[in-house]
Amino acid sequence: MSNLKMKEAALIYLDRSGGLQKFIDDCKFYNDSKQSYAVYRFSILINPSDIVELDAELGNYILHQPLKAAQVFQSVCFIAVKTLSLIGQLQTEAQINIVLKLTHLPPLRSYSLDLCEFPLDYASQRFYMMQGIVIAMTTVTKYTQGARFLCSDEACPLSKGFEYIRVHVPGATESATVRNDFLCNLCSSSLQEDRKFRVLGDKQIVEIITAKALHAFQGYSNNQPFRYQSLTIFLRDESVSKMNIGNEYKIIGIPTCVRTSQTAVCIEANSIISCNPEVPSGISDNFRYLLSLTSSSCWKFTAILANIFASQIVPPGTYNLLKLCLLMSLVQTSDRNKELKDCLDILIMTSDTLLVDRLLNFSIKLVPRGIRHPVSTEIFPTLSRNKYGTGAVSIQAGSALLAKGGICFIGDLASHKKDKLEQLQSVVESRSITVYIPGKKFGDDINQQMTFPVQCSFWSFVDMDSSSRRNMQKTNTLIGRMDCSLIPANLVEAFGLLINCNESSSCYPLISTVQHTLKKAIDPEELLYVASKKFTTEDFEKLLAFAKNLNVEFSLEAERMIHGYYLASRRIRTDSISGSKLSASALKYLVSLAEAHARLNLRNKVLKEDVLIAALLFETSLTLKYGNLLLIC
Repeated sequence: MSNLKMKEAALIYLDRSGGLQKFIDDCKFYNDSKQSYAVYRFSILINPSDIVELDAELGNYILHQPLKAAQVFQSVCFIAVKTLSLIGQLQTEAQINIVLKLTHLPPLRSYSLDLCEFPLDYASQRFYMMQGIVIAMTTVTKYTQGARFLCSDEACPLSKGFEYIRVHVPGATESATVRNDFLCNLCSSSLQEDRKFRVLGDKQIVEIITAKALHAFQGYSNNQPFRYQSLTIFLRDESVSKMNIGNEYKIIGIPTCVRTSQTAVCIEANSIISCNPEVPSGISDNFRYLLSLTSSSCWKFTAILANIFASQIVPPGTYNLLKLCLLMSLVQTSDRNKELKDCLDILIMTSDTLLVDRLLNFSIKLVPRGIRHPVSTEIFPTLSRNKYGTGAVSIQAGSALLAKGGICFIGDLASHKKDKLEQLQSVVESRSITVYIPGKKFGDDINQQMTFPVQCSFWSFVDMDSSSRRNMQKTNTLIGRMDCSLIPANLVEAFGLLINCNESSSCYPLISTVQHTLKKAIDPEELLYVASKKFTTEDFEKLLAFAKNLNVEFSLEAERMIHGYYLASRRIRTDSISGSKLSASALKYLVSLAEAHARLNLRNKVLKEDVLIAALLFETSLTLKYGNLLLIC
């Protein structure tokens, strides 16, 4: 009686939710098709809240025994097909394959699977919600959705018909659906597959990690050892190609145990939901008060921010130009799974690599996707064989794709090999990376290629005091131009901003920096300055989170000014021999700088004052690249 009641509730839910009409439409497609089917697959959308309200027992069944719940809907759908004569070729209930797709799960802790907890529950065969960032994915391959088997004994009644139908269930391997040792229940003869009725579907495997694991790429330690491990997700049919490397998703699925060379816990994905963090509501009271005090000027607020920023690393008032550029690059990041168009790449020339390294490492921790590239890994995607033996190629993200919407800090540029620098130049210029998959190497007949957008800003520095540089013969250069001979000239030009950080100049007092370093060595947690106490790291995190989500637009005056500067600069820096020295992306960087300054001022409109700062920073960078403009003329 209980089973009959649930079938009635399932039919009522299908009727009320519109699922019954969709089912009828799907049946019409199968009935009109000239192709013969052994298995008829139907996807039914389930809203747990609605179905629990309608019938609590059925709702509980769906949430905690989804495979048995699918059988309830299978029975209802079979009766509907026969009663309404929807599919003339359908013979048995086993031919109907029902997939229940959940819209969400109850927001309770018992339905959440934390990737940091151990052990993971993979025995209950029920739905869980988990959240993670995609770090690897395979190419799309085929799997067996369903197959028809017949008894090998022709005298047996089951040597015909559709009694022996096998379909894929969550957690099952290919051999569980199709193999050659099945026996007939009637005469115990072996079963043979009728291959012309085999139904194939698409399959893709992705690996995710929890967002907390990104701390491993940001230098967090808290003097506590930690490790992170990826979780494997199986995507099938409608879910295939719905996940992108670097994006964060919520996944509803059923945990299962897959045994390969090592036993591993995997998730059979049911539904995929893209994650978009909530936009912060505001900034700290101290920053709000500072903003009101500086409202008379379009430059004071950002100047003070640059002055006091990272006072835990360097004394206030030092490295202001670099800190302003870092802040502007940080506000051009994004926490959302959308295209990041306005990146601000920064290349720093310095003789104090330790201090600059600390400053950049501190800065990337202020955004969720600030990634410090580990030397032992690759910046860009790499290929490997899939460990589950599916024949698919696994594409590993690399630091750049993992930093999607954020910052990829790649350390000393001179430490990378020539081929990697050429690859970096190509990526910075095109904002994409193409991965070539050789078919022969990975057991395929054809070669493939996949292109991924690279949506992060790159930070790097060059050691001006390196031994290789000291041993090089220096040639005469134009006044104001930096000697960048250690790095390919095209790569230097590809970076939007080139910054000179020389602590021996009057802009960077050496004594105060030395005193700061010594005090911090004695007591790393001590707050040495009033600015550090009033404007904490958390305050800067909130400020950046709020500022980067502002939608800015150009005023007419600012738009005219930025185009006027670009055209004038391009005309002056063009000669008859080498053409224009301004790259094709120069205007894009100018626009990005102006928008960043407006965002840092917490404004929605780009003013001419923002364009002026953008032009000054860009002109400084051009001078370092090509020398003083007046002398060129």
